[in-house]
Formats: sequence, structure tokens, C-alpha cells
Amino acid sequence: MSATTSTHETITRAVNLRVRDDIRDLIDQAARSQGKSRSEFMIDAARRAAEDALLDQTLVRVDQKTYKHFLNVLDKPPGGEGYNRLMKVKKPWKA
Repeated sequence: MSATTSTHETITRAVNLRVRDDIRDLIDQAARSQGKSRSEFMIDAARRAAEDALLDQTLVRVDQKTYKHFLNVLDKPPGGEGYNRLMKVKKPWKA
């Protein structure tokens, strides 16, 4: 693979993909809808997917007391003024 250098001395490398025509057309349509090139769209989508995959694997360590509190909060049924107000809002998919 060859590397190219931009004016900011950032090294970029080619990534080659083979994709069916229907998927390429879908990607092109989505890219146009956002005013992006196919490459820009695919790079943004791949970066977000990579970040999400890594964030899903984040490990948070807490002491036993904090963990028990966390479980107690999760086990409580939702409630309160904010929750009640949220439940009364008209659902956008029922508009």
C-alpha cells in the first residue's frame, strides 16, 4: 500500500473494499444526502462503528459498596416527576 502526505503532514493509507453494486449505490445515496463523498461517508461511518465497538468493551471498576448501590438503583422501578412527564408525551411514531 502506498502512503500519501497532505499539507498537514498527516499520513493517509488506502483501504480497498469490494462491495456489491446495490450496497455501493446505497452508500452513494446516503453520502450525497449528507453532502459527502463516498470516501468521507465511509470513513466517518467506519470510525463511529470502531469507537462504538471499543466503548462497548469499556470496563469500569468500582468497590463493592458502589456496585451494590448501582444494582439497587437499577432494580428500582422508574418514577418521579420527570418520568411521569415523559410517559405522558405523545409518541412520535404515533403522530
